[in-house]
Amino acid sequence: MDFAPRTPPITDPPIRLAVCVSGGGTTLQNLVDLIRARRLRAEIVQVVASRPRIGAIARAEAAGLPLSLASQPAHSSAEFSASVFDPIRHSRADLVILGGFLALVKIPRDYKGCVINVHPALIPAFCGKGFFGVKVHQAVLDAGVKVSGCTVHFADDAYDNGPIILQRTVPVLEDDTLETLSARVFHEECKALPEAIELYAAGRLKLEGRRVSLLSPR
Repeated sequence: MDFAPRTPPITDPPIRLAVCVSGGGTTLQNLVDLIRARRLRAEIVQVVASRPRIGAIARAEAAGLPLSLASQPAHSSAEFSASVFDPIRHSRADLVILGGFLALVKIPRDYKGCVINVHPALIPAFCGKGFFGVKVHQAVLDAGVKVSGCTVHFADDAYDNGPIILQRTVPVLEDDTLETLSARVFHEECKALPEAIELYAAGRLKLEGRRVSLLSPR
């Protein structure tokens, strides 16, 4: 298919999103709810799951979203990447969201700079291979740090490595548990990700090397 994602600013909204998932799908559900409430001007045109029988699949089906299942990550990286991005390309998605996507995927040339990830910690702390879900929050609690949060960043071909778009912080309280800390961080993720999507769609993100600058509204 002869297609390239639209270049921001996207003057013919809504922006078309693909969401890649590996778990319960809470990030996906947040986007679905925001779009339905008209608090995010976007359309989810494809969901790609890295594993069968996960909660995110049920959420996608309940929302009536197009859904595909990627090949297993144990296959060749090229085969796995194709199984993720072929349906995304076919859906003509403008922006790809890694929403709790636990598999490392090679981003094809036509989607470079069009993939963003949300991570439940303040990169470059508590990130990289093996840092996902409650493992991140447990590491935060074990380290005794006083502040945590979430990061939205452009994804590249390494875990949690791309240029940072924005971060939101939360305090780590003396009596925090995995459940209370993860809930507080996820609350901020639910704000940070749609904000990043809106900034991207409006063409307000200027990428220079590893630095992302915020441009004034047009």
